[in-house]
Amino acid sequence: MNSGAMRRRLALGAAVLTAAGTLTLVAPAEAGAVTAADCAGRQVRTLPFATGTVRIYRQGGYVCAITLPRTSGGKRTMSVSVQARGNRPVVDRGRYRYHAGPVSVHAGHRCVWVKGAVGGSSASSGWILC
Repeated sequence: MNSGAMRRRLALGAAVLTAAGTLTLVAPAEAGAVTAADCAGRQVRTLPFATGTVRIYRQGGYVCAITLPRTSGGKRTMSVSVQARGNRPVVDRGRYRYHAGPVSVHAGHRCVWVKGAVGGSSASSGWILC
């Protein structure tokens, strides 16, 4: 390959990267919007509680969960955890504005226990999806 062709390919690559970066800056997704891309699969359960909701999704042998606050506002303490029977829970805990999680575990055909909390209120599923 001659140097002219190489320069053209490098210039094309740089132009594509610049355009992709510009599109990302110009049209970002709505901040805080929870999309289907956050958890794969179909929604199988919803655990409502006083200050929020836990959404539970399943695809194949994987279970995924997200905790959402009932009202929008500033950062607050939130958590979500998913535990496959016989394993330790996978937890996401912190101060978030929009949601805690997603957290995902491979459960296979085992039961899972899902918990979620926003502020001082929480929900717990017990063993489900057995």
